[in-house]
Amino acid sequence: MKAASYDAYAPDNSRLRVGDVPDPRVGPGQVLVEVRAAGVNPVDWKVMAGGLDPIVEAVFPVIPGWDVAGVVAAVGVDTPEFEPGDEVISYARMPIIRHGTFAELVAVPAEFLARRPVALDWAAAGGLPLTGLTALRLLNRLEVTAGDVLLVYGAAGGVGSIAVQLGRERGARVIGTASPRNHDFVRGLGAEPVAYGEGQADRVRDLAPGGVTAVADCVGGQLDTTLAVLAFGGRHASIADPSVTEHGGSSVWTRPDGAALTELAALADQGVLTVEVSRTFPLEEVAAAFDASRTGHTRGKIILTP
Repeated sequence: MKAASYDAYAPDNSRLRVGDVPDPRVGPGQVLVEVRAAGVNPVDWKVMAGGLDPIVEAVFPVIPGWDVAGVVAAVGVDTPEFEPGDEVISYARMPIIRHGTFAELVAVPAEFLARRPVALDWAAAGGLPLTGLTALRLLNRLEVTAGDVLLVYGAAGGVGSIAVQLGRERGARVIGTASPRNHDFVRGLGAEPVAYGEGQADRVRDLAPGGVTAVADCVGGQLDTTLAVLAFGGRHASIADPSVTEHGGSSVWTRPDGAALTELAALADQGVLTVEVSRTFPLEEVAAAFDASRTGHTRGKIILTP
C-alpha cells in the first residue's frame, strides 16, 4: 500500500516520505479500514518533531495520522461488530506510535470505531474523530449545561468549532474568540465572536460583565484572560496548556472511544453538528498539508484523501 512515513524525528518535513510499505496485519478484534479521508491535526506534526517522546514510545518508521473515515475491507478473528463494506470513522491512536492513518489501509481495534454519519461526506467525516472527541471531553470535564456562559478560545478551529456547537446543543450561551475574518463563521455556529489579541479580556467582559462560568481553551496561552474573566466558582480546562492545573483548571487528553464517537455521529445525523473542511490534499501532498496546519490560522479541518 501507499503511505506517508518518517524514519526519525524532525522539526520540519525533511524526513517525511510517501511510498510503498507493507499492508497492515489485522489481529483478533481488529478491523482493516480502506482509508477514504484522514484529518490532519497539529498533533501529527508535533509528534513528528518528537513532542510526545517523553510519554509515548515510537517505533520507526512511523506512519502518522490518528483520524480516519473509510470502508471496512476485512475483519480479524472474533470481530462480529463489523463486516466488509461497512462505512466507519475512528480516532485510531494506538499506545505505540507506529501505524497511523495517512495510508491507503489501517488496522483499528473494533472498540475505537463508529459508523460513519450519513449526514457528513467523506472529508467531513474524516475530520470529526479527534476534534469531536476532544471537544466532547472538554465540555464533559467542564460539566457544561444550560445556563452556563461558555468561553471557547479558538472558536473557528477544528476543536473549537465543535466545542461551540456542543455548547449550544447543551443550552449554554457561547462566546468564542477568533480573528475578525472568521466572525461570521463563528456566529453561524451559534457563538458571539470576540477578536483575540490585546484587549481580549476587556472584550469578553463587555459581553459578560458577570464573568463566564466555563472556559474551554483549545489553543493554549490564554490563562491570564481566563483568570480575568472567570466568574467565582467557574470551571476551566485546556487541551494545550498543562499549567492550568496549577490554577484550579483541568488538562484534557483525548482517548479513543467508539461509544462517544457514535454519540457525535448521531448529533451530526440530527443536524446538530457540522464539520468545516478548509482544504483537502492528496496523500502525496502530506508535506503541504502539514505546512498549512503549521500556520495556525486554518478554519475548520485540513483533510488528506488517500
